[in-house]
Amino acid sequence: MIVAVSGGKGGVGKSTVSLNLARELDAVVVDADLATADLPRGRGADLHDVLAGRADPLEAVDSFGSIRILPCGRTLAGARASNLSELERVVDRLERECSRVVIDCPAGLARDVGTQLQCAHVAVLVTTPTEAAVVDALRTREIALELDTPIASIVLNRTTADEPEHLATRVERELGAPTAVIEERSAVDNAMARWQPVRDAHPDCDAIDAFEDVAHSIERCEKRLSGRIGVL
Repeated sequence: MIVAVSGGKGGVGKSTVSLNLARELDAVVVDADLATADLPRGRGADLHDVLAGRADPLEAVDSFGSIRILPCGRTLAGARASNLSELERVVDRLERECSRVVIDCPAGLARDVGTQLQCAHVAVLVTTPTEAAVVDALRTREIALELDTPIASIVLNRTTADEPEHLATRVERELGAPTAVIEERSAVDNAMARWQPVRDAHPDCDAIDAFEDVAHSIERCEKRLSGRIGVL
């Protein structure tokens, strides 16, 4: 199963969700933002090297505590040398060897995001409770569905006690997928600053329940799509 974590707008928490889903699903997470990577740097080859044909995908996977990451480089030269059309081959190889892959998608709605979404079996859309973020999530949903990538779940991130109670219901209705709500918590930010899943850094944080819910939605999609995935 290959899961793309996307949403359109930058700064909504896609990398945080990707890291935590990798923990919940026992998946390899791929930092597929070629220009502005957010997940930790590796100690050797990275996605730039893999997409340029200079490294093997499995050799570039690095371990950070309980998480396996295919990191991305930070240089403009590396991004320019990357052949994005190779990404599907790379994530397919990781899926064969590691069973599950989470792709941390870049912000925006350009060609890069379409490529990442097309590589995935399902998508998770991340938004915050702002009109701009929800609009971008809706646009990303349209791109995903045009590419025949179903939406497994929505993450409504960084909510506060002041948000209307019906907001999650509205987002779920507009985006057409189960919606998990993650309230703004210092524990979540603290865990991400240490490149750790919330489950490892703060096992009593209630955000873990939301990440579990998203993982369960993905697993249900995995069961429904198992016949289709087998022939892809």
